[in-house]
Amino acid sequence: MTLNSHTLADLGWSADFQRQLDTDEFGAFSPARVTGVHRDRLTALSEAGPLLLTLPPDLSAGDVAVGDWVLADPVTERVARLLDRHSRIFRRAAGEASREQLIVANVDTVFITTSATEEFNEARLERYLALAHAGGIPPVLVVTKADKSGDPETYLDRLRAIAPSVPAILLNAKAEGAAEALRPWCGPGRTVAFLGMSGVGKSTLASALTGIDLETAAVREDDMKGRHTTTAREMHPIPGGGWLIDTPGMRELRLTDMAEGIDEAFAEITGLTGECRFRDCTHGPEPGCAVRAAIAAGRVDAARLDRWKKLRAEDAAHAASAAEKRRRGKAFSKVVKQAKKAKRPN
Repeated sequence: MTLNSHTLADLGWSADFQRQLDTDEFGAFSPARVTGVHRDRLTALSEAGPLLLTLPPDLSAGDVAVGDWVLADPVTERVARLLDRHSRIFRRAAGEASREQLIVANVDTVFITTSATEEFNEARLERYLALAHAGGIPPVLVVTKADKSGDPETYLDRLRAIAPSVPAILLNAKAEGAAEALRPWCGPGRTVAFLGMSGVGKSTLASALTGIDLETAAVREDDMKGRHTTTAREMHPIPGGGWLIDTPGMRELRLTDMAEGIDEAFAEITGLTGECRFRDCTHGPEPGCAVRAAIAAGRVDAARLDRWKKLRAEDAAHAASAAEKRRRGKAFSKVVKQAKKAKRPN
């Protein structure tokens, strides 16, 4: 399939996106899927083929992610409008307590990748799971380097302990045919992405899926203010249909505005909170705590409760910081308006 032969359905277009179009937009603009985000340009694919688009004044590159759908003006070669997403992966940007950094958009499945080595870390995987749940993306857990462990099945047991309802796969990323284990989640019009630390085999699996030699690149995290830095995120076709959004390994994974995603990642705990005697139970020394009772009965891991509390506290602190920043911004804007009004001649 050449770049010029994709239909909108091939690219992942759905009825949800179609419903967002106004009557006067039909025929005037072309739907296009973003394949790359740069400082002042977007690369995209439409039914007509590849596009290079400029951004309108009210939209910055930081507002757009690979995988987004836009309406393109074929005359001006400019983005006319960004369409609402059905899913996204985002995190709190480095160095700023309240800024959201988009990673990818409109993904159908995210492969959360770790390895059967000392890199395996339940607390980190729980963060990735919260990230996926918060963004509305079904996760699949992938454990690589099965050949490096004397008892690789124990890693699947550890995954079941933290995410019993999430599909889990154990494989050797370098083995011939390893990517076949991931194909049930791929297919025409579907988009997948990998998340995980560098060095766990994401690029190896991504290359096997796409047939393209994909290099892992670090994400620059020191320049998120005022402009968006180019990253290695790109969208690649998968033979047989579907798309892969290649994401580099992330050194930091800081959560913000993810309370629901965190709670979903710890469903065995949050499912019990309504049974506590007190509505504001902290799941500590209070009597009648259903969570503590489940821990005593061996149905809930006490370490999981500690990690859930830690993530919820982190998320709440970031949310409070963002709210305070917005309050100060509004107060400053009010002072500026009053000062301008006072300078006007009567």
